[in-house]
Amino acid sequence: MTFNSLQFLIFLPIVIILYYIVPHKFRWIILLVASYYAYMSWNPWLIFLILATTIVSYLSGIFMPKIKNKAGKKALLWVTLIVCLGILIFFKYFNFLLGSVISFLNLFSLNINSIVLDIILPVGISFYTFQTLSYVIDVYREKFEPEKHFGYFALYVSFFPQLVAGPIERPDKLIPQLKENHKLDPNNLLAGLQLLLIGFFRKCVVADFVGIFVNNVFGDIASANSFAILVAGALFMVQLYCDFAGYSEIAAGASKMMGIELSKNFDKPFTATTVQILMRRWHMTLTSWFTDYVYIPLGGNRKGKPRQILNIFIVYALCGLWHGANWTYVLWGVYMWLFMFIESLIKKPVRNFCAKKNINLGVLPIVIIRRCFVFLIAVFSTFFFRATSLSHIGAIYHQIFTTMGISWDYFVESFSCLQIDVLSVVVILLSLIVMCRLYDFGYDRSFVTVTQDNRALFYRTSIIVVSVIAIAIGWFMLISLEGSSEFVYFQF
Repeated sequence: MTFNSLQFLIFLPIVIILYYIVPHKFRWIILLVASYYAYMSWNPWLIFLILATTIVSYLSGIFMPKIKNKAGKKALLWVTLIVCLGILIFFKYFNFLLGSVISFLNLFSLNINSIVLDIILPVGISFYTFQTLSYVIDVYREKFEPEKHFGYFALYVSFFPQLVAGPIERPDKLIPQLKENHKLDPNNLLAGLQLLLIGFFRKCVVADFVGIFVNNVFGDIASANSFAILVAGALFMVQLYCDFAGYSEIAAGASKMMGIELSKNFDKPFTATTVQILMRRWHMTLTSWFTDYVYIPLGGNRKGKPRQILNIFIVYALCGLWHGANWTYVLWGVYMWLFMFIESLIKKPVRNFCAKKNINLGVLPIVIIRRCFVFLIAVFSTFFFRATSLSHIGAIYHQIFTTMGISWDYFVESFSCLQIDVLSVVVILLSLIVMCRLYDFGYDRSFVTVTQDNRALFYRTSIIVVSVIAIAIGWFMLISLEGSSEFVYFQF
């Protein structure tokens, strides 16, 4: 069940109504049944995988405090990690690892035929596996008391708004909220609706619209020139951002309407002036997860500069591999690490040079240049994400550096401009203006607070109504052009 489907638009109001009309002690049942139903709508058999991961991590949390010696606790932790990660590795990485081994052996002229098992990739397995691991590790570190109520723990693992594509929540933030007796609050309903609108706009209007051009260019890379590929890369960066940030905001909005706050997953990444800041602001819950559970245990920055650089390399290589079973994603992680490493080398010399020349790096023109440079680095990183193989990456970069020039006829054809009428453009621009107006009031505070000022309430409610209509029309127009697309991060 995708957020951008009629099924979800019917499902969500029903769940919210049931959530508030049933007594508090039974609400976990409503949410758990709804979460399992939403997940089983993808494939009913996948429920057994999430149940297996849930049961193993739940039992580990229950028995770990009862073990008195540290060696026993560590052994139980390792068993849990092996089981949970084992399920993830088998279903997501087995064919990749097997194919990589066979390709390596064939370098020695062994001529082993490739073997590919027909293994379905469970939707959201990377997200809920990392969420269960954070729980078990936090219990082991005695940062969180084990949850004894299996129903609430199962709900923590499978909470439907963020189950498929995050954000990756920590147990100390989400579980207490699931247990809290939330009262029906108009402010929460309207603030949640605000986030839903922003999320639907990002996905159904911006991401899907620019995706038309992106798909046309990368679908026939041999016909594209360098400028078209670079523009497609920039638009793919926008598509990735609006697609994933849109999902996160829809998830946050759906949760907010029930009084449950999810973590913020993006923080204006395109305003970053360094690659390090960009990575901190992009998919923030994954970045913090790798920081707390991989980077710091490896030693962080406590064991000298060379070890810190190595630790960051390991983290970003794993972060790339987390995104998919392909060497292209690993190369993406190495690519981002390389620019962070370069930044660390030039940071002090640049600072000293600017101090000598009395150059202020914070003035607007220089800030804009730095942002554009970071964005350009990010654009070149998207080719690793978009490519299906290492040879595909080579083909993309070959086209970039060998086919210079601009063909406006190619742009018109790739944008399918003849199919997009004036009304479509007007609706998209109207949606953009309205959504920017809503987003200006910020993610963490409600723009649509109910007050005694009827005019203010009418004005704010009217904006929401107009937004719903604009997005609905824009959505249906885009569906008529290309069809409703799934969220990009479902594949991760």
